[in-house]
Amino acid sequence: MTKISRAALFEALNGYVVPGTTGTLANLKALKGIDVTEGKVTVLLQLMESYQDRVQAIKQALEELILSQPGVEAAEIEIGWEKTAQVEFKNLIPGIKRCVVVGSGKGGVGKSTVTINLALAMSQLGLKVGLLDSDIYGPSVPMMLGLKDSPLATPEGQILPLDAFGLKVMSMGVLIEEDRPVIWRGAMLNKALQQFLKDVAWGDLDVLFIDLPPGTGDVQLTLIQNAQVDGAVIVSTPQDVAFLDARKAIGMFGTVKVPILGIIENMSSFLCPGCGQETQIFGHGGVKAAALRMDLPFLGEVPIDLAIREGGDSGKPLVVEHPDSPQTLVFKGMADTLKSVLGL
Repeated sequence: MTKISRAALFEALNGYVVPGTTGTLANLKALKGIDVTEGKVTVLLQLMESYQDRVQAIKQALEELILSQPGVEAAEIEIGWEKTAQVEFKNLIPGIKRCVVVGSGKGGVGKSTVTINLALAMSQLGLKVGLLDSDIYGPSVPMMLGLKDSPLATPEGQILPLDAFGLKVMSMGVLIEEDRPVIWRGAMLNKALQQFLKDVAWGDLDVLFIDLPPGTGDVQLTLIQNAQVDGAVIVSTPQDVAFLDARKAIGMFGTVKVPILGIIENMSSFLCPGCGQETQIFGHGGVKAAALRMDLPFLGEVPIDLAIREGGDSGKPLVVEHPDSPQTLVFKGMADTLKSVLGL
């Protein structure tokens, strides 16, 4: 009798992609055990209840996969079901026509820079645009927009957002001292985020951009729960490892039923200002290819430019200071696409 290889079984099963998702059993940490008794293989899985509608397809595919392994005569799939978290949604910003969150699975991909320039490009289309920097622990938007003043309050006690190049802006960075750390957890953090929405006098906006902090935790979920989010934009750099984290953000938005409006490849390539030659420092095109594989809209590629970094440090964003640069034209093109998608 041919000996059944448990290692080969684990490798084959972990690579299986659950229908309707981009996650393998390994990504989902769903494979809990394999029992081999003579020629029979029994597999124990733990999946979310939301996958119950495709249980027959999962079992059939896995049974075929197991039976294709040498020495296997019979296969059985046992599935334990994990309750899907129930999320209560409400809208604390009723005066805003459209709300777009901008996320990434990890830091360092230039998400805030992209959010600022995309919001400014939308504003230049004649729309009334707001920008909420929701990174409580590391707010960078005020510096990148040159904001130093503290906001005023209305007679009713609401906070008036600051103005930057026509944008209405709010950030924790304009409410605390620059070097003061924010040490909040749990309920305090959630309450602060809710106040950023309901206690800020945003007024009537065509679109509010919410710059999410990196990751897929409590901050992201709290904001999505308390704002009528119309869609998400995902920012990633070209490397495979960066998009691997971006896929986690995509998965989170899918779980809470927030549609993906588009994916952006930032730091796509470097255009030499002297010779005009293009150098693909971090690779190129990987994000677009991944978006096509996942059947998600691709918004555009933003090349690296020294002026983008200088604009972020000086508080003079690229779209404002260099209106005709290749990168600015990319942001304007993406803004046009978003305006159409959002029906504005």
